This record gives sequence, C-alpha cells and structure tokens, in this order.
Amino acid sequence: MRHPMASTRPAPHQAPRLPRAARTRFAWATAALLVTVSLTGCGQESAPPHAATATATATAETETETETEFNENGVTVRLSVADWKSDAGTLVATFTPDEAGFHLYSTALPAEGVEGVGRPTEVRPVGSVATAGEMTVDKRVKSITVPGVRAAVPVYPDGPVTVTLPIRATAPGEAKVLIGYASCSSTEGCTIPVADRAVSLRTSEHGLSFGTS
Repeated sequence: MRHPMASTRPAPHQAPRLPRAARTRFAWATAALLVTVSLTGCGQESAPPHAATATATATAETETETETEFNENGVTVRLSVADWKSDAGTLVATFTPDEAGFHLYSTALPAEGVEGVGRPTEVRPVGSVATAGEMTVDKRVKSITVPGVRAAVPVYPDGPVTVTLPIRATAPGEAKVLIGYASCSSTEGCTIPVADRAVSLRTSEHGLSFGTS
C-alpha cells in the first residue's frame, strides 16, 4: 500500500496585499490623478485662486442698484435709471394707482393745484444730480371739470403714467429725487397728496445707484 508523498515543490510566493480599505483609497487617488493629467494635457489649466477673487471684486464694484420703488397713499412709484454713460442718463418714474379708475394730475399743474384741487405729478432731482433736458410723459393730458371748481383741471387718463427726465451727475456724492403726486377718482374721491417724497441717490466713479429711501 502506497502512501502519498508530501510534495517537495515550494509553494508559490504571494506578495503582501493591502487591506481592502487601503486598496479602495489607492484606486480613487489613482483615478483622480489620471483625470488631472488628462485635463492638463488638453490645455485646461485651472485658474489661480486669486483670479476668481479679483473677478468677483471687479463685478461688485461695477454693479449698481439702478431700480427702486415705494408705495404711498394709493400709488406705487417705481424709479429706474436708463442708459447711464459718462455721468449722464435718463431717470424713469412710473406712477401706478393701486386701484382702477384713479388718475394722476399733469406735471404742469400748479403746486397748489387748481383752486386747491389736485397736486402736480413731480420728479425733481436735487444735490449732486441735476436736470439735463426736458421732461416727457407717455400719456396725453386731458381736462376734466370738478364740481365747485370754475377752471378745467388737467389730468392724465386713468392708470399708470411714466415720466422720463434726462439727468447728469454734477459731482460724486449724495443726491435725492423729490417725488410728488396725488391720485383721484371721479367716483371714489382723492387720496392724500404726496409732496417732496425723497428718494436717495448716490453718484460715484462706478456710476449711479439708489440708496435707502
């Protein structure tokens, strides 16, 4: 009876292996390195960290707040500045009554109204911003009669009215736009007039911006 002989061939040498977690981390690191090398070879070099910071700073310096609005006594007033170049541009003011059937009065109405009735729609810059041209209005004036008032009263048709005014900066610094108006309805009566409602502006080397009103 033959006994099996133990094999005298040496067992193959096995290289030491990394633990599973270490192998996984190594694989991810290798993949990331290959991607980086590939992108660099295609010319897609990453920008230095300070470049993004400089871009953000430049953007912040050139951005200006060129719109604002407020609501008072039944009318929403929205102000914006258009085409601001070389210290000059156009101030745009839109007056929108909160309710249908209300109208605003002409910009040409006297400050005290007609026999005490009405108040002019007004947009007037003061401070470091000045008027640079003629005011225009997008609606035609019509005349109405008011009981107890002998003269006709000039008003705009019911609804929103937009006033545009060329302006220019006279110096860097603080300025204001003084807003005035009153709205009335032939059936609902009139709202309390608004006079010299100040909206803050600021001019600088970066342009013009609205401040806290």
